[in-house]
Amino acid sequence: MHRLIIGAAIAAALAAQAWAAPDFGDRRDAAFAERGFVGTRADPKIVAADGRVVWDLAAYDFLKGPAPASVNPSLWRQSGLLAKHGLFKVAEGVWQVRGFDAANATFIAGRTGWIVIDPLTATETARAALDLANGKLGARPVVALIYTHSHADHFGGARGMVAQADVDAGKVQVIAPAGFLEHAVSENVIAGPAMSRRANFQFGITLPKGPNGQVSIGIGTAVASGTQSLIPPTLDIVKSGQTLTVDGVRIEFQLTPATEAPAEMNLYFPDLKLLDLAENANATQHNVLTPRGALVRDSKAWADYLSESIALYGGRTDILMTSHAWPRFGRAEIGDYLEKHRDAYKYLHDQSVRLMNDGLLPAEIAGRLKLPPALDDEWYNRGYYGTLSFNSRAVYQRYMGWYDANPVHLDPLEPADEAVRYVAMMGGAAKVLAAAQAAYDESDDRWAGELLNRIVMADASNAAARELLAKTYERQGAAAESAIWRNMYLTGASELRNGPPRLGVQAGSLEVVRNTPTPMLLDLFSVRLDPAKSKGAAVSLDLVFPDRQERFRVAVKHDVLTYEADPKGGRTDAVYTLPRAQFLAGALQGADLSASATSGDRAALGRLLSWLTPPRPGFPIVTR
Repeated sequence: MHRLIIGAAIAAALAAQAWAAPDFGDRRDAAFAERGFVGTRADPKIVAADGRVVWDLAAYDFLKGPAPASVNPSLWRQSGLLAKHGLFKVAEGVWQVRGFDAANATFIAGRTGWIVIDPLTATETARAALDLANGKLGARPVVALIYTHSHADHFGGARGMVAQADVDAGKVQVIAPAGFLEHAVSENVIAGPAMSRRANFQFGITLPKGPNGQVSIGIGTAVASGTQSLIPPTLDIVKSGQTLTVDGVRIEFQLTPATEAPAEMNLYFPDLKLLDLAENANATQHNVLTPRGALVRDSKAWADYLSESIALYGGRTDILMTSHAWPRFGRAEIGDYLEKHRDAYKYLHDQSVRLMNDGLLPAEIAGRLKLPPALDDEWYNRGYYGTLSFNSRAVYQRYMGWYDANPVHLDPLEPADEAVRYVAMMGGAAKVLAAAQAAYDESDDRWAGELLNRIVMADASNAAARELLAKTYERQGAAAESAIWRNMYLTGASELRNGPPRLGVQAGSLEVVRNTPTPMLLDLFSVRLDPAKSKGAAVSLDLVFPDRQERFRVAVKHDVLTYEADPKGGRTDAVYTLPRAQFLAGALQGADLSASATSGDRAALGRLLSWLTPPRPGFPIVTR
């Protein structure tokens, strides 16, 4: 990767965005992040069974030095705190392993074993976290897993800590909020390929780690690249106020659906005066709409649930922990934090809607909305992960959709076609490139980027425009306070120079696929049906899965795939009776399923599957 342009140009870029940070002399976060340190892993490398390194604790050692000119000093501070790794005591009988993945794994000593909250993303990092806890504190079996919410970095390491056989035998409870399983798999099925491609940008997955590359993701250092698993819950939390005693530990639950995740919950431990706010509270402003793609979250509900948390637990909480970053200690500190963090989401919602109702457009709202000083001066309200600019546009989208009511946007040109016309109208690529160079020389990077993007979209082979746009993105990335904005700028620069990465088709974790309900799998086939292949042909067949006691009628007609559960009568071209695992092998890996036809046209299913087109995993983003 090219070395980032540093020095005066970055200083100018920082000044141009009128960036100001809270007090760098405030050491509270550093004290909280270091408090209770017990020890860390001797070998920094965590490896998979095949020897591949999935996590390197030493990869972020570069953050121990002073901030270089190639990284926003506020982001450098945040990233350095997130890079602290090891086992930390949070309360009597409660520890966290932090820095072994994007999220934290929390270990609570029950009467007979460990209660683990959020077993990380990958089985390898989860096993390493468990080994560290056992090695430092004495070996205990895991008797319960608790998933706070339905994102993979909070459940994917489950099999690194417990075995499915022990869950099936009742030796291990798996507890999650209602709706967890549906939402945990849905994000990986319908739009999973596009989200995965965009996640490469958001998390800087292809960037080198270092002061000229990826420094963190704002809520953690990175997402582990190991083996993802999923053990379905054995017990759902269905209402706020529900209580459980798990291995002698009393827990109260607060459901918070439609906040940071569609299925999420907070936990309160009354005997410890300890509150776990999952990912509803963080050491940074979070995403109301994540750049990798997802349903827009409800910032008003988010604020309202934090208000409910304050009412329920604020007056009786001495320790606050979360699924990312470090805990907070002291009732006054926690009360101030909860109020101001809640108010940041409430302000975002209320003022975005107020400006929307005044007729302002998303870009106008994003450019004008600023948190009041009392909120903006707190480090935990800074935009290391979510940003006020991005989130205000998400609020607009939630209420109004993508259309801004201007008729010119009812039927817009495609980006490449539009770019060709704009470049021609402006006098050709050479003239536009000269204007972009002038803007770049004046550190007007947003305008330079607009001009250069037109050239590249019009003609991706224009090497001079690609290189200058890459430099523009690098400079914007160096100035960005948001870790994920930095990652997206720098990944864009890399792809302009090197092209999109060569990625294989990601079928998703076998664990996730295995636990995906059959209707959702058929929904996946629906969005992969290619009309250029089916060409108006029709087919109807029944899929019978005796091992699941399921029967589905699947039909293609009018170049649309539909399905019906438990069909009552009617004729089909064929009936296939087979275990669902065998069907998945054929549907996703190409195994011949014709022998499973128990009646009718043995070639019907193969014909239907031939009409499905897998996604293009490495599609271009910064070029067309």
